[in-house]
Amino acid sequence: MKRAHLLTLCAVFLGLPLLPGAPVDAAPRTVADVVDRYRAPVEARLKPSFTARQIAFPPRKLTLIALKEERLFELWAESAGQWKRVRSYPILAASGRQGPKLLEGDLQVPEGVYRIALLNPNSSYHLSMKIDYPNAFDRQQAKQDGRTRLGGEIFIHGKDVSIGCVALGDEAIEELFFLVAKTGRENTQVIFAPFDLRKRPPGQPPRAQRPWIAQLYHTISAELKTYPTGP
Repeated sequence: MKRAHLLTLCAVFLGLPLLPGAPVDAAPRTVADVVDRYRAPVEARLKPSFTARQIAFPPRKLTLIALKEERLFELWAESAGQWKRVRSYPILAASGRQGPKLLEGDLQVPEGVYRIALLNPNSSYHLSMKIDYPNAFDRQQAKQDGRTRLGGEIFIHGKDVSIGCVALGDEAIEELFFLVAKTGRENTQVIFAPFDLRKRPPGQPPRAQRPWIAQLYHTISAELKTYPTGP
């Protein structure tokens, strides 16, 4: 029996939520199936916002910004070399606290600059998008720290419950899944920030904190400058 299916059966038996990457007990869907299924409602909900901001739909490039402390998820799109905020979604569920993910099972939402590694049309959390944690920076710092078992399987998904991932609700993930599928994973960046570093600096890290976290927050802050706050 495959490990993913075994974990799904165990979760059901114990009454636990399924992993965002776990398949549901239905005929498998493809990404194209999901795009076709939600095209009309997503366009009805989102296209007016793109039109009002003079952004092509779908756009050439996307950036998704998760602000952990504010529990806010921002959608940005590029238009003629300029980045414009399309809308924001509340983060309905996420575990952990400020600080990057360090180990498997620490229940932390990662912090850093990532890409979408996978679109999962058969998630038990409606739909989900897997980020490429751990990325090169995460692996490099873990090697220097002597850490192994960094974990993975970090998703942005639907529903309103999550452990170590980010839950946005079903309508929100339909919109984001559709946009990423149409724009392309290779044209989508994801920034996970401890809080909105555009509005206040990270401050001096505590002595007990790992020294490379200051470098990480500097990188995140520099990335966020491309996406200015305001109306």
